[in-house]
Amino acid sequence: MHFPGKFTDSLLPDQLDRVSLSFLVDDLVVRRGGVAANICFGMGLLGVQPILLDAVGADFDDYASWLERHGVDCSHVHIFRDVQTARFVCTTDDAMNQIGSFYAGAMARSREIEIGPVASTVSSIELVMISAGDPAAMVRHAEECRQRGYTFAADPSQQLARMEGVDAAKLVDGAAFWFSNDYELGLLLSKTGWTESQLLERVGHRVTTLGSKGVEIVAADGSRLHVPVVPELAKVDPTGVGDAFRAGFVAGQYRGLDFERSAQLGSLMATLVLETIGTQEYQFEPAAAMARLADCYGEAAAQQISNAMGFVSV
Repeated sequence: MHFPGKFTDSLLPDQLDRVSLSFLVDDLVVRRGGVAANICFGMGLLGVQPILLDAVGADFDDYASWLERHGVDCSHVHIFRDVQTARFVCTTDDAMNQIGSFYAGAMARSREIEIGPVASTVSSIELVMISAGDPAAMVRHAEECRQRGYTFAADPSQQLARMEGVDAAKLVDGAAFWFSNDYELGLLLSKTGWTESQLLERVGHRVTTLGSKGVEIVAADGSRLHVPVVPELAKVDPTGVGDAFRAGFVAGQYRGLDFERSAQLGSLMATLVLETIGTQEYQFEPAAAMARLADCYGEAAAQQISNAMGFVSV
């Protein structure tokens, strides 16, 4: 929501111990979100048909229909009818100050979810992506992956700030990929007391997004790969950029692309989101996408990505 004024004009310094305010807003926009749903949406656009496994509330039906129309399998989502789906409600004033509230709702129930029953209904599980959610659930899901031998990626994102070092260590240990931005990488090392080398002893690869500087992929042996971003046509809204990168990267891995090509596809997806308001409002047009990949990374790279992903221009 948008408030056409300044919050500070309504705040009395000598009465901050008993605030009771109401702001008349002039705009309300409701957008779809959630890290897991954002990633699955992007993978669905790329034709990978991911399985979404999460806890939602009684209000999920419309959202499920949207995701399913965009290639996401929602048949294993756990619905808790006595609560609502997690959501963030925020009001911004003319000075870009914000007052927001986060409602966890069904997210707290995600720790009750088991991965095993889903695995028994599909031919194979290539990768379990443990994305930002209830901290206890993330740790539990990582433990189940280790016990059952599922390949998994750890991506706590903003939830890392809520986690104790010992829990962060449990989440990371044994992951094929550790996804984060550069700030979150530093936060993980600080919370666990690890050096970067000690982190790399516990994960297959760390994939670190660097904003406008691209992405860095580092292997356990210390070898590094840097992939630059796809230049944007306009910077419209950064929300969901990291989720879109993960969607492209994981989809590329699923289709057999190497790390460099997967990161290039992820970078394109991230740029498409950056150019759009909303995390799931962008479109993927194969012909235009391949042209942008060719301009940025070369014709050979674009052709390899197109062949692996099975893109057909219409």
